[in-house]
Amino acid sequence: MAQFIEFLTNHLGLSAMWVISVGAIIFYHQRTGSKAVGPQQAVMLINRQDAVVVDIREKKDFEAGHIVDAINIPLAKLDQRLTELKKHKEKPVIVVCKLGQHSGEAAKKLQEAGHIEVFKLAGGVTEWKAQSLPLIQK
Repeated sequence: MAQFIEFLTNHLGLSAMWVISVGAIIFYHQRTGSKAVGPQQAVMLINRQDAVVVDIREKKDFEAGHIVDAINIPLAKLDQRLTELKKHKEKPVIVVCKLGQHSGEAAKKLQEAGHIEVFKLAGGVTEWKAQSLPLIQK
């Protein structure tokens, strides 16, 4: 323990950067704080609790392959189109993007709009495909 304290005092700049980095990571996760579910858990939510899938990818990507009965609302238009999801407020909502990186932001917006159970699909459509789950193509 004495060596650790000595290291901290000898390397204040490095220690400060570490604390700032940890704080930034915590802040980021709180900002996009929604529960993540894997593809198998998402299938269970869809089948057992009639969960609604909201795909926030652009229309071109959505038409190339999407989850059955998914609603396509691009992230850029989510604020304007939240009214389309009002009828699903009591159901669980699963937000899907390409890799799972942008779905946290959309999930947070849905929670602020009054949706009770909002989940993001971990790994997005890419993970869905990797587990050989079905996609609908137009």
